[in-house]
Amino acid sequence: MQDGDLAAKFLLRDRDSKFTAAFDAVFRSEGVSVIHLPYRSPRSNSSAERWVGTARRELLDHLLIFGPRHLERALIEFVSHYNQARPHQGLGQRPPDCPASVIAMPAAHVERRDRPAALSTSTVRPREEVAHRG
Repeated sequence: MQDGDLAAKFLLRDRDSKFTAAFDAVFRSEGVSVIHLPYRSPRSNSSAERWVGTARRELLDHLLIFGPRHLERALIEFVSHYNQARPHQGLGQRPPDCPASVIAMPAAHVERRDRPAALSTSTVRPREEVAHRG
């Protein structure tokens, strides 16, 4: 935050005693509003906690991070993979950035894209081999 790379507006946190007033003061001094989540409401932050768990299991548990820039680059690559290539059960095994009208056609040609920061590879069909519903 000090070097201007992070432009956060809010910090959502629970009311655990490990977060002291000094902790909140550091964020407030940077212009970040600290929002305390309600007492005994585990579902109020469940989406964020689920995403953090997924990022840890699929990325961070497999990498040795060498510094803040490396962590940031790995997370940027993972977010791209998560939204554009990773299948999601709740979306019918489609990634979030894939419109529902896109149907993958059987194709002979498949491209492999290495995603070094996410420690995975993606196999995709070129755009000309994907059909759209009309």
